[in-house]
Amino acid sequence: MRKIIVTLILLLCFCGCSKQKLPSPEVASGMRGVLGIDKNINEETIDNYLNREDSVYYDMRMLVDVANYENIGGDSYLSGFVKGFEVIPYPLLTTIVDLPEEVGTPYEGKTLFTLDEEGNYIPNYEESVEFLEYFFPKDKNIFLMCGGGGYAGSTKKMLVALGWEENKIYNVGGYWYYNGDNAIVVKETKDGEDSYAFWKVPYHDIDFDNFHEVVR
Repeated sequence: MRKIIVTLILLLCFCGCSKQKLPSPEVASGMRGVLGIDKNINEETIDNYLNREDSVYYDMRMLVDVANYENIGGDSYLSGFVKGFEVIPYPLLTTIVDLPEEVGTPYEGKTLFTLDEEGNYIPNYEESVEFLEYFFPKDKNIFLMCGGGGYAGSTKKMLVALGWEENKIYNVGGYWYYNGDNAIVVKETKDGEDSYAFWKVPYHDIDFDNFHEVVR
């Protein structure tokens, strides 16, 4: 009996350690703060917060972005991602605004929501809100990443505007600046030519043809 009690205590201690309390979201200073990147949980520290059962992890990039991020030192291709992150393309969620002029015209196709001039997110499909609630559960911590931090910040802004709790959402910044131990490399160079192993990417495409458009 004593052995059973000791075992239960050890299990409880282990579970408590595995759910270490997260620091509250706190925006960094400078340009990173403008993008909404977190001061404490970011590219340098995210490895310490992976694999939590109380959290979900999403990279908000497209596999190949229409915008030319090479013009600002980035990458239009999803050349890699952090292990444990799944990919949902932010440009398919809502209207893109405030991109650097240098990257050119962004994706302008179908989206789940339209961002109007007053800052409201208007659902374009009956399933738009349900999609967000499924992939971004309100009872979980949500860790967001992209290439440079912009799409992740915009995703957080949208979720908060639609009723998500701000203190449970973290913009952990950009994969372009990640030097941790959990990188999954997608870009491959052979004989001087680049190719992309997109089959490695846990990618959630949005098939608008299977959704029901809102009639206004």
